[in-house]
Order: sequence, then C-alpha cells, then structure tokens
Amino acid sequence: MNRRRAALPLLAFLWLALGAAAPGLAQDENPESVGLSSQRLERVAELMQRHIDQRTFSGAVTLIARDDRTAYFRAQGLMDLDAERPMRKDAVFRIMSMTKPVVALSILIMVEEGKVRLTDPASRFIPELEGLAVAAPAATGAETPAPSGPRSASAAARAGTVPAQREITIRDLLTHTSGLMSGGASSEHDVSIGAGESLADVLPRLASVPLDFQPGTRWAYSGQFGFDVLVRVVEVASGMPFDAFAKERIFEPLGMIDTFFHPGDAHGGRIATLYRSEEGGLVETPDLPFVNGVYFSGGGGLFSTAEDYLKFALMLLNGGRLDDVRLVSRKTVDLMTSVFVPDTLPGRTPGEGYGLGVRVVTDPAARNTLLSEGSFGWSGAFNTHFFIDPEERLVGIFMTQNAFLETRQQLREDFETAVMQALIDDGAD
Repeated sequence: MNRRRAALPLLAFLWLALGAAAPGLAQDENPESVGLSSQRLERVAELMQRHIDQRTFSGAVTLIARDDRTAYFRAQGLMDLDAERPMRKDAVFRIMSMTKPVVALSILIMVEEGKVRLTDPASRFIPELEGLAVAAPAATGAETPAPSGPRSASAAARAGTVPAQREITIRDLLTHTSGLMSGGASSEHDVSIGAGESLADVLPRLASVPLDFQPGTRWAYSGQFGFDVLVRVVEVASGMPFDAFAKERIFEPLGMIDTFFHPGDAHGGRIATLYRSEEGGLVETPDLPFVNGVYFSGGGGLFSTAEDYLKFALMLLNGGRLDDVRLVSRKTVDLMTSVFVPDTLPGRTPGEGYGLGVRVVTDPAARNTLLSEGSFGWSGAFNTHFFIDPEERLVGIFMTQNAFLETRQQLREDFETAVMQALIDDGAD
C-alpha cells in the first residue's frame, strides 16, 4: 500500500482550517508539496504548445492533481481561431467517449440498487435486441476487422449471417465484447439519428443489424451504439431520462455544474470551437447529429470542463467518494476497474486490459508506459484524455477539440509520459 495515504486526514484537516476549497479544486498549489517538480511539469506545457504551434489543435486545458490537490492547471492557445478568443480554464469541451465511464458508473449504481445485473441480457430492457444475428465470416476465412479498424467489411456482409450463440449482456456492452456496431459488417448498416429522435426511437432499429462476431469472443470498440444501449438500460431501470438521472445522481452531488448533454445559453461563450485537420490547418466542423437535445448518447454525448471531470476522476480515485458525498461503494469502483478483458483476448493492446468502461494497465513494460500497474482511464475522439494512477494517487487530464485526429493516440502517450516524469518523490512520506 502507498504510505502517502496515511497523511491524508491530517492534510485535509489543515486545508479546512485554512478555509481552502474542496479537495482537488484548490488551485496554484506548490507542485513540490505533492512530490511533483514545477520545472519538469513545464514539459506538459511545452508538449501542448508544440501542437498548438503546429496547428494540431487551437488550444488546450491541462489539469494534474495528486493527493486530492491540484498541482497544475493551465490553459493555452485559443478556444476560437476566428474570434481570437484565448483558451479559458473553464472552457467547455465535447468530451465524446469520456462519456463512457460516466455511463458505466450509472449502470453500476443500478447494479447496487438491484435493478440491473451485469449478466442480464440487453433484451431484458430493449426487447428488440433479442435474437440478434452474427455476420458470418467470408468464405475465405477472413476475420472481422481489428478494433477501430476499417469501416467496411463487404466480404463478411456478403457471406450472410449465423445465429448468435447467446444474447449480448450488460457486461458485454460495458467491455466492448458484444460485437454490436463495432466496426465490422455492421458498419454497412445505416442507423441514422433524425432531428428530435431519442434513444427510444432509434435503438430498436439495431434489431436488423448483425453483430460483428459471437459475443465474448473478442474485443472491438463499439464507438457509439454499445453505450447508447447502456444509457437506455439506465432509463428503463430507473424510470428517468438519462440526462435527469446523471444530473441528479452524479453531476449535482459532485458539484459538476458544467457537465451536460446539450448546451444552453449559459454556456455559449465558454464552449470551445470544434475543428478538424485539413491540409495542414484547422477547419471548423459542426456537431454530430446526436447533439439534438433529446438523444443522450452514452457513446459520446457529454460536454464538460477539465475541472468538472476532475471531480468525477477524484471520486473514482477515492473509491466512490468525494468529500462527504458517496456515490457508490469502494467495492463497486474496485469492480469497475478490474480486468474483465485481458490483453490476450483478440483485439486488445499488449499490457492493457479492459474493465467496465475504462482501460486498465496490466503490464507497464508491455504497454511501454510510465503509468503504474492498475492505472485506468479513457479518452475521447475529439482529442480529450484522462488517466488515474491509484498507486501514485495522481490524476491527469487534457482537453482539446480536434475531431478524429489521426495522431491522438501518440499525444495521449506523450502526455502521460510528461506527467509521470515530473514525479520527484520516492512514493513514501
């Protein structure tokens, strides 16, 4: 066990006595007081500035916390190029797949209340998902694409379908082992989201879409619809629209005042402009169709700020609790961050397993990372990222807005390295 943990109650008492803000939210802490080097942390700023200068993205917000204290919080660049508006620390970002850990926690809240089981078939909540077919392999024996691979599988689609050997479960959806809309033959099926359509309107159409593989036999990322189904499960189990559920059960208790599914007038001036890379520059791009005010996409619908997401991350780091607010039990967070999918399952990355809505580092050497074993987190397709290192009691977050940046994986790895190399203590008091 990290011996640093023993000092936390005394530190918390001192902060309260001095009238400090809630843990993790106090700004301008001396990084050295939590075992981080101010000088070395400048490499985080240098990394982001290089990419801003190269027009990889227009601006960035980076936030690093350790021992429930904010050690580094920086806004760089612009949040809108045409208006030349400087990036703000409270800028609002489309966090895309960083929505998924929020959805996973929502499912686990329902599990704690006995309303959902991980082993439940999805059809218990969405009857149209019973009896799904599976795309048959092509006659040549070709397998389905690798995760996040090519969005076409004509040969497999032409080969027809076979019955699923079992139904897809809540666990399959949480771990991306369902084969539901995960980049294979299913990608040739159009499941459009029309103006004013909700999850209840759209998801029954998945009944005609084949799974990409037999459930549980491989890992392949279901970028949107796997977690959209999970959101609908929460709606049915709780009897509440998911935006209201998340606000009441997660966002308001944690003080996440700037996290939502659809922007209102109050946030307009703080929403960072979304860009895409084109011919060496950045071109403004519109929101995706599911941002329609009534479709609450679990795959990637949330807007948030770095500071709001830190509160969510600290809650997970502290075993389901932030300050005096407990959302779930410590054992539930332990379950969420357990390795449900080992790196040996086809489709996974060496040294990186998968839990319930989060990646989990299982072997730092195999993953080529400075993160500790047991670290977990996830990322977003518009170039946002967070990680939690429980051994070091450390959270790292960065947020930018570039839609489907091809080099975003390298940036995530570089950010993790820049944060972890700034540690200067020996891990003990």
